[in-house]
Amino acid sequence: MSGDAYFLYHSIGMYPGKARDTAAAMADFAVLWATPDDAQWAGVMPLRQRFIDRWAAILKAAPGTVTTTESVTQSFHMVLSALPKGHLEGRTVLVGADCFPSNHFLLQSMADRYGFALRTVPLRQGAAFVEDEDFLDAWTPDVGLALLTWISSTTSHRIDLPRMVAHGRRMGSLIGTDITQGAGLIPYDVHAPEVDFTISTSLKWMCGTPGAGIVYVSPRLIGHCQPELAGWFSQPNPFNWDITAFSFAPDIRRFESGTPGCMGALASLPALDWHAAQDHAAILAHNRALTAQLIEMADDMRLPLLTPRDANKRGGSIMLRLPESHPAAGIVAALRPQGITCDSRSQTLRLSPGIMTTGNGVQRLASALATALR
Repeated sequence: MSGDAYFLYHSIGMYPGKARDTAAAMADFAVLWATPDDAQWAGVMPLRQRFIDRWAAILKAAPGTVTTTESVTQSFHMVLSALPKGHLEGRTVLVGADCFPSNHFLLQSMADRYGFALRTVPLRQGAAFVEDEDFLDAWTPDVGLALLTWISSTTSHRIDLPRMVAHGRRMGSLIGTDITQGAGLIPYDVHAPEVDFTISTSLKWMCGTPGAGIVYVSPRLIGHCQPELAGWFSQPNPFNWDITAFSFAPDIRRFESGTPGCMGALASLPALDWHAAQDHAAILAHNRALTAQLIEMADDMRLPLLTPRDANKRGGSIMLRLPESHPAAGIVAALRPQGITCDSRSQTLRLSPGIMTTGNGVQRLASALATALR
């Protein structure tokens, strides 16, 4: 398939040559790891570091502030469980109802154990996303930590991040951002506005693989963190074997615990190298042109638009509400044999055009969707 009607960049991103590049990277790893010599770690660790450096460039982050994780949820847990003892006890953790559900599941499981109250800002009646004003109203001085979902995975609504962070600083809260739905497409800088931590994955617009999450922690916060999971890689010198002389590394390495899992980073590195070589402004402009076509399609078909029309208030996706008379899962299944790839959440049709998607692909989607809804 050509991929001209691939609309799944909110889930798994694609770029030309991805299969070839990933296969080559994994074949190189297999040769390196299966050769009976002592070159394995000397070959793997620089590749892992290159992955970290690629992410640091995307985040505009300083050296020693970004490391690898398995997933967004693991990244969030690493930070929460490493905060100074008692920081969250008796305080509130604030999150929106339209956050990534996995993060909410994690907070629910940790609330009693860590002694914090979980406050979830609800949707207004009939609304598709949490309004910034409602989140700010709920953000009071008792909030010890707020997790900001930069872009919603179900509506593509993008929060006013500078406004949010400015308010959080006035409240004295720690501030984290989940940038999963925008990383690699919408420019992002951990210093503008300055946040305490950021979590993401290499999937979606970064076109990577599972198991390649990342976490950024501000230098101002790192030194106060005592990760629950410690190991030989948490030390200033990983090759210290004196069990009476353990200490945490002064930088992000203190979060690395035991032998690092490298497969996700190595498999995703070709995608990050590809991304680094692209004209990022052109990628965003391409997305904006196609999302404008999708909004026009929705209007022509009288399908309710769940995504803000203002490009400055949304990410790279367009979410539509399908009529109850046509189950969304059935619509997705009907489009699939025609080489049109998308997905749904309940009756929400999620459409995310990326580098491989074309205007012709949008036209094919419009025609096929009109037929499926007749």
